[in-house]
Formats: sequence, structure tokens, C-alpha cells
Amino acid sequence: MRVTSSGGFTLRKVFYTVPSRLIGHRLRVRLYDDRLDVFIGGTHLMTLPRGRASPSGKHDQVVNYRRVIHSLRRKPMALLNLVYRDRLFAREAYRRTFDLLVERLPERQACRIMVELLGLAHERGCESELAEELSICLDNHRLPDMAALRARFAPDPARLPNVVVRLAPLQAYEALIGASLGDAA
Repeated sequence: MRVTSSGGFTLRKVFYTVPSRLIGHRLRVRLYDDRLDVFIGGTHLMTLPRGRASPSGKHDQVVNYRRVIHSLRRKPMALLNLVYRDRLFAREAYRRTFDLLVERLPERQACRIMVELLGLAHERGCESELAEELSICLDNHRLPDMAALRARFAPDPARLPNVVVRLAPLQAYEALIGASLGDAA
């Protein structure tokens, strides 16, 4: 299967997303009853749950928002008419939040905020906690406050490593260059 520019491939009327770094690559897929094993060359890359087209012939999607969030950031308005949009929302709170955003805000702003929320969940590893916060906002009929959510899910400064970079003195490099020039002569 060849990975398309949308970051996925279609197999037996089911669209599967894969990491965007694989766009343009040719993958080998082993199809099982419950899963797909995906290979590039002889190297196993991942295992995906198997999707099935409906008996009526309607296509299905197996989508992971973590795999498409980077491309959505470049074009957030794509979220509005995305065929597999509802599959992007890992939890019900995200779908309900998007519905509320579209209802109360201009479409462009609603899409941008929703993509930011999905990006926050992905980057900070806080999908369930963020869903709880969104549920609280929804119960109170409030839109999410992105600044407050970014602050709430920001990394703890106490847990960040303190990195000290010590640069070598320039004389050490000059000594190396002088030594290599002396060897060449």
C-alpha cells in the first residue's frame, strides 16, 4: 500500500492513518481478522486494529488523531468537512466541545480552537484529563479557555531537567587545527 498525502492508505474500503513521516512510502500490510501488521521493507512498524466496511458498502475509517494533528495544524479549516472528523475525537467530550464551538463561534475560529485542543492533548499526554476539563466547561455551558488550559497542562517546572552547556575554549580548537596542520606538513 502507498501512503497518500493525507497520511494514510485505503485497504478493502477502510482508510487507515499512519504517521505523517510515512507519506509517499510503500508499505507491506499483513491482513488478519482483528488487526493489520504494517511493515516497511522487512521491518515491522506498527499494528493497527482492523476496520470493516459496512455491509451496505459504505467505507469505514480507522483514525488516530495523533497521526494527523500535525497536518491539521497547517490547515485547521480542513477539520470542518473532514470525512472522518468524528473518528478524530478520542472521547465524547471532544466531539461535544466541537459542536458547541461551531454553534457559538465563526467556523474558522472554532476549527482553530479544536485543533489546538487536540494538539494540547497529544503533546502534553493529557487526553483524559483534558476531556474531564472540557466536560466541566460543557456542563457549565462555557467555551474552553485555551490560556487557562495551556497553563493547567503546562509541564511542571520542578520536573524539568536543568541543563548546563559548557562550551570548550577556542584555544582547544586552535590547538587541534594547529596539530592537524603540522601533521599535513
